[in-house]
Amino acid sequence: MMQVGRVCLKIAGRDANLQCVVVDTLNENYVLIDGQTRRKKCNIKHLEPLNKTLNIKKKASHSDVIKAFKDLKIEILEKKTKSEKTVKPSKKRKSLIKNSKK
Repeated sequence: MMQVGRVCLKIAGRDANLQCVVVDTLNENYVLIDGQTRRKKCNIKHLEPLNKTLNIKKKASHSDVIKAFKDLKIEILEKKTKSEKTVKPSKKRKSLIKNSKK
């Protein structure tokens, strides 16, 4: 069984080959993970435990997990939320140029 604070490598799915930490154990097969991956429920068969542990509390917030990863010198890239994205410029109509026949 995975313990809270265990650093793992995600080996399956969309977030494969990214490091995460166990934030909570849900039952004997599933844990809640966070870190370089998205915070979500994950099957323990999709995780490869590493020999590192973080000193975090059960159900720690995302900001606490980021601070703990920075102490291990592991970089976590923050993704932009929809409100932070740049505004797309609106299209302008092309002005019609009439060629006069001579």
